[in-house]
Amino acid sequence: MDINIVLGVIAFLLFLVVVAGVRVVNQVERGIVFRFGRAQQHIREPGLRFLIPGVDRMRKVNVQIVTMPIPTQEGITRDNISVRVDAVAYFRVQDPMRAAIEVQNYLFAVEQVAQTSLRSIIGKSELDDLLTNREELNRGLALMIDSPALGWGIHIDRVEIKDVQLPEAMKRSIARQAEAERERRSRVIVADGELQAAGKLADASGIMSQTPGALQLRLLQTVVEVAAEKNSTLIMPLPVELLRFFERATQSAAPAEPATVGSERLRPERPALAEEEAVPELPAQRSESESALEPGQKSGDLPLTR
Repeated sequence: MDINIVLGVIAFLLFLVVVAGVRVVNQVERGIVFRFGRAQQHIREPGLRFLIPGVDRMRKVNVQIVTMPIPTQEGITRDNISVRVDAVAYFRVQDPMRAAIEVQNYLFAVEQVAQTSLRSIIGKSELDDLLTNREELNRGLALMIDSPALGWGIHIDRVEIKDVQLPEAMKRSIARQAEAERERRSRVIVADGELQAAGKLADASGIMSQTPGALQLRLLQTVVEVAAEKNSTLIMPLPVELLRFFERATQSAAPAEPATVGSERLRPERPALAEEEAVPELPAQRSESESALEPGQKSGDLPLTR
């Protein structure tokens, strides 16, 4: 009877020992066993695992991909612009042994390396690169974080820049620059359209000049289009050649008019002046010359001077 009790107690104690040494490793975990403080090289895979109670101690390491947001970092770019940048990092444990032994807390270590690497990327890049060339910056940032993390058994899958916060003054400046660029593009497009339209009009005018009836048909078509809109206004185009004909006629008639008027005024005045000058001068000159002669001297003789 006493022996049965003793055997029962021993069996119960053995059962407790077995139960105390049983561990379950999940599918997403790997187990690192420390025996008397020394890590065993054999990594425990997922499933039911047995440990020696009081001797072995197991640490589980998660091998899933960890999504870690990198806190917002403020820095100055290479072109002296203050920005605030935040990012996100994706990584997983590649070597559970190193992750459990080489670093005390690999999550905190990766976070600190990610913050310092993001600050370094901000200082080496320009603002245009942060806004438009993010793919290359993401690769460079992932490489900078992966270099020290590789020694910890951590593999960096990818790092992406989430947001770039700019000062309000810089946002307004960029908005003005974008508006000016769009205005330039619109003007170039309009000018290109005008150039193409001018070329087509030149071709059309060449074709119409070869067939004079085409211009008349085009004129009639324009009149029909104007009259189809239910209005009382009818536009009749006037040929430019007709206006030029009237202009040339007006310019040729303008200088001829003062000459005809002057000639008509001068013609009746010339005979009157001739008659007035011719009639009274001869008797007056003759009487004066005769009075100047001395007695006994003929009019043909010259006076003698003493």
